[in-house]
Formats: sequence, C-alpha cells, structure tokens
Amino acid sequence: MNSFVGGVHPPQSKYTSQIETEEIPLPKKAVIPLAQHTGSPSKSIVKIGDLVKTGQLIAEATGFISANLHSPVSGKVSDISSRIHPCGYNFDSIIIDSDDKDETVEFKKNNPEKLFPNEIVEIIKNAGIVGLGGAAFPTHVKLSPPKEKKIDSVILNGCECEPYLTCDHRVMLEETEKVVGGLKLIMKVLDVKNGFIAIEDSKEDAIERFRVQSSEFREKLKIVKLKTKYPQGAEKQLIKAVLKREVPSGKLPMDVGCVVQNIQTAKAIYEAVYEGKPLYERVITVAGSVKRPGNLKVRIGTSLSEIIDYCGGFVEDLPGQKVIAGGPMMGITQFNLDVPVVKGFSGLVILAQKESKFYEPSNCIRCGKCIDVCPMGLVPTMISRLIEKERYEEVKSYSPLDCMECGCCAYECPAKIHLVQNIKLAKTLIQQKKI
Repeated sequence: MNSFVGGVHPPQSKYTSQIETEEIPLPKKAVIPLAQHTGSPSKSIVKIGDLVKTGQLIAEATGFISANLHSPVSGKVSDISSRIHPCGYNFDSIIIDSDDKDETVEFKKNNPEKLFPNEIVEIIKNAGIVGLGGAAFPTHVKLSPPKEKKIDSVILNGCECEPYLTCDHRVMLEETEKVVGGLKLIMKVLDVKNGFIAIEDSKEDAIERFRVQSSEFREKLKIVKLKTKYPQGAEKQLIKAVLKREVPSGKLPMDVGCVVQNIQTAKAIYEAVYEGKPLYERVITVAGSVKRPGNLKVRIGTSLSEIIDYCGGFVEDLPGQKVIAGGPMMGITQFNLDVPVVKGFSGLVILAQKESKFYEPSNCIRCGKCIDVCPMGLVPTMISRLIEKERYEEVKSYSPLDCMECGCCAYECPAKIHLVQNIKLAKTLIQQKKI
C-alpha cells in the first residue's frame, strides 16, 4: 500500500469520528488575533466603537504572504489590544462584543463557469482563506506559483493522521460535494488534469463517499488509499506516497510540480467562490478528558473556555492535566483558557493527569530508533547531542532545518530525550544566524 519510509503508529484514539458535527452558540466576546497565518500580520481597518456584521472585513493583508480577516460575529469593537495566542505569544487582536443577532453582510454569489482563474484566486484572497491543516499558509499564494514552476498535480490531504482529531473526517462525510467542488476549482485555477484525494485506509466510509460523489469526474480525479501511519498527512510524505516524487531539501512541493491542500481548505474555497462566504468559522475536534467530546463548528475568536463549557467541562479538574491546541503529536500545550480559536486551529485535546506524565530524560543508549522512524531521514540523536554539548559548528551538517517537528523521534525514544525541543533550538539558532 502507498506510504513513506519511517513514521510511527501511535494509538489512534479517534472515537469521535462517528459523532456528527454540531454548531456551538456564538461567542459572547470574539478575540481575533491579527497574526493567525504564515507571513506578515494583518492590519486592522476598524476602530474601537465600530459596529460590525458577521463576515465583514475587519483587517487587511499587509503583503503578498498575508491574509484578510473577517468578523466572526455581529456586534461592537470593544478593544484592540495585545492578547494571548495559541502559539503562546501575545499579538495585537481585535475584540468584538457579540450582539447575538449574527447579522451578516451581503455575500456575493458567483458562477465559476464565467470566472477566469485569476478572478477565482482574487475571490479566495479576499475571503481570507489559509491552509486549515495547521500551517495556515495563505491559499492564494499556493495557487499563484511562478510561471517557471509548472504544476501538473493537485493532492487533497484527507489523511488526518494526528491521534484524536477527526474534524476533517467528518467534513469529508458531511460536506463531500463541497470538498470535491473545491478541488475542481483548485484544478481549474492551476490548469491541471490530475487531481488526487489521499485518504488513510482507516477511513473507508470517507473513501466510499468520495468514490460515489466523484463518479462523473473519475477521469481526472483519483481516490488514493494510503496506509494508516503518522505523519502520513505531512506534505512531503504525502507527495512521496501518492506521486513517488521526492521534494528536495529546502524546496517546496511546487518544485516537483505539485500543490497540496487540506480538506477543509477545499470546502472553504467552494463556499467563498459559490456562496461568497469569507472564512470566519471552521470545524474542530474536542476530545480526551471532557464530558461530551465531539466535532464542533466554531467561530474564529471563540475562547477555549467557552468550548470546554459547551462540552460539559473536564471529566476531572486536577493539576497535571494538559490542554493541547491541535493533536498530541504536534499540538501546543495551553496555559490559559482565554486563548481564542484561530484559522489553523484543528482541535482541542485534553489529557488527564495519568495520560500526561512527564519523564525525566536519561542517557542515549544508541539504539537508533529515532533514526529509523524519522520520515525526513535525519539523525535526531546527533543534532540533539551537538546542541546539548554546544558544538554548534557541527550542527548544520546534519540538516536540522529539514526537520518538520513531527515528534516521531521523541515518541519512539526509550530514553525520553527532549529531541524535538533540541532540534527546534538548532533551527532557531540557524535561522537567527547565531550559528
């Protein structure tokens, strides 16, 4: 079966995959960080006291690699100040007090058959759509490759390989038509004839749903079943598994003629083009130690505390439990429940105290397990050891910048060495030109 070299098999824990998506109540107060995408932060175009409607543009992109922001609720702008972000830092944010009316701006519907590719890209840009799989890279940039980069294939990423997370799975089941429609729009923009929907073999129901939905489009669209393994959904590993192409070190998927998009991104593209709807809500998974786990459609800017309250609260409110934004492999532990949902926020995982043990690292036993499972073919133990010994001049030769911080090495390490943290430090030092 199609796959890649390396990777691990953590427990799936995807018991929410059969729970239908619910839409939660509007947030009482929406906090919209101006930095919630790759690239330069957006610039606010509203001021304190302004009345806004749902879907109204409230912040503009400040460069090519940037994205617009839209109000997730109707109400009044009560503040523009620095607030905590899921990444752990503070960023300038627009705070909107909801009036509970959810009055929307008028959405302009379009007929894609009458639109040129550049017009579709402009709609996507204006809608503020970014990658919804985690990195939040502005979608209009991905769909505007340089002329010398000829794209021949588009891959829709339906793997969702992180444990616990099932929001993309639910979108594939519930919004199949929109996902396929979004893929068609992407293929039209890029003028490609090869479209692939890549899904792990553990999601047979989604695979069958796409086979039925795309029957008239089968000449151009292929459903690819992949082996269930982490991190099967990573871009470079996905391209290797589906197209047998290897993205060189320091290069991008477009360098091998490919563009990869997330399932929810394709749905957002469909809604922006066909319905005129900007990106101000998304589906997330709430799983783990909560009383009522599930998949929720939430507005951007909703606080974690409101989401947890909607899910009935914690099963046990004890010291030592972890609240993770994202999945347990690559997610970020939160220390403040006032943190808002942002565009790249895919899930909320709560681990009870017994599930979130902290291990003191011991000495490396040279077992080589971290090397065996590294999907990028790196030597994590050497990078980590050189950083710990401050032998910085040797670190670069082990290509730490190729690390995608998937956590496979740390998951497999019997000594529980802080491999990912040390590699992240090496990357930071190189990027800051300190080594």
